[in-house]
Amino acid sequence: MRVHFIAIGGSAMHNLALALHHKGYRVTGSDDAIFEPSKSRLARYQLLPEQMGWDPARITENLDAVILGMHAKKDNPELLRAKELGVKIYSYPEYLYEQSKDKTRVVIGGSHGKTTITSMILHVMHYHDREVDFMVGAQLEGFDTMVHLTDHNEFIVLEGDEYLSSPIDPRPKFHLYEPNIALISGIAWDHINVFPTYQNYVSQFEQFVNLMKDGSILVYNADDTTVKQIAEAATKPTRKHPYTIPEHQIVDGVTLLDTPEGAMPVEIFGKHNLSNMAGAKWICQHMGIDEDDFYEAIATFKGASKRLEKIAESYNAVIYKDFAHSPSKVIATTQAVKAQYKDRVCIACLELHTYSSLNPDFLSEYKNALDHADVAVVYYSPEAVALKGLDTIEADQIKAAFHRDDLVVMTDPETFKTWLYQQQLENSSLLLMSSGNYGGLDFTELKRLL
Repeated sequence: MRVHFIAIGGSAMHNLALALHHKGYRVTGSDDAIFEPSKSRLARYQLLPEQMGWDPARITENLDAVILGMHAKKDNPELLRAKELGVKIYSYPEYLYEQSKDKTRVVIGGSHGKTTITSMILHVMHYHDREVDFMVGAQLEGFDTMVHLTDHNEFIVLEGDEYLSSPIDPRPKFHLYEPNIALISGIAWDHINVFPTYQNYVSQFEQFVNLMKDGSILVYNADDTTVKQIAEAATKPTRKHPYTIPEHQIVDGVTLLDTPEGAMPVEIFGKHNLSNMAGAKWICQHMGIDEDDFYEAIATFKGASKRLEKIAESYNAVIYKDFAHSPSKVIATTQAVKAQYKDRVCIACLELHTYSSLNPDFLSEYKNALDHADVAVVYYSPEAVALKGLDTIEADQIKAAFHRDDLVVMTDPETFKTWLYQQQLENSSLLLMSSGNYGGLDFTELKRLL
């Protein structure tokens, strides 16, 4: 098979390219810019384009497929050439479905938690030497690539993103997978640039359930009112299994999970992560892992990359970074850190980085989002606001939106870094939440703070 990737350098795209290369396919690709770690990983397997930029000559009639990434434009010259030649064009999720249409597809959906739940499932399967195909959006310890495809594995586990499939296909990615087993972790309005109203966003999950295969299984978070309503109204799944936050306790900064064999310490913490664990347990059981084997494996799960990832720790201080950026994620993550270290000062820093978070019309969704923090900081780049074509945001707007008078608002990366390094972190927990890097902050250097 000969496959060409338009915009091969993306996080998801380059992982799929590597997976197909490992499967024996002849893979080529193009992009206008490729950054690390994609660049080095592609170069390692001689998949890095010799020259950056788009070249229609790369598209020939003997290609079996062209896979189109979101980074490309509708008028991309390679895309236009593929259309002209009649080469089959796939979006990323379309090609994943093509690779898995004869497998049992397990799709993990939700506004939050899907990466963590998918990672938990893969961790358990890996621990017990169960081979499965997969696609997950974060690097997981013990795995080389985050897409793995074979012709022989029975199951494929897919992280079900609700964002658009490609520049020429506006369907949400998870609508294309047609799951045999599905999970919905929670629904909180996101991607305001694509789904302009809350109801429009919710309807994507209703359609997701309606697109499940006949005789399918739906696992859902019964603690989320909207998810529960969708699940109970759904007619497609044959079986439905609700889950809730499991019983647990926190002793001296360690979370102990109640199990049939007694209290079991786990590496992760926070109600949202324990809820994710409960959902992962149901999925693993449907994939043939019994409850005792699940608990044995999950006890060693340390979390997905950038999801409450511990950067540094001393005897009386700890630093975490987290991908949280939407209001629901910010609340859950801040609450988790404060509850885990209730006798310490919780310093929570949030970077407004995504289109939704920088949109003045969406800011009010952050009301009380940082209330669990003792010290709360919001950083944003006015340049990023301008680049996204959004209206200017002022510090007073952000304070009013978060409903917190003592909120510290910063816009200069050096000022933020200086402030951060001046903090006395004894008896504290520092939480850095962002899908960016605060204008160039080196997270590995923060170990010096302790």
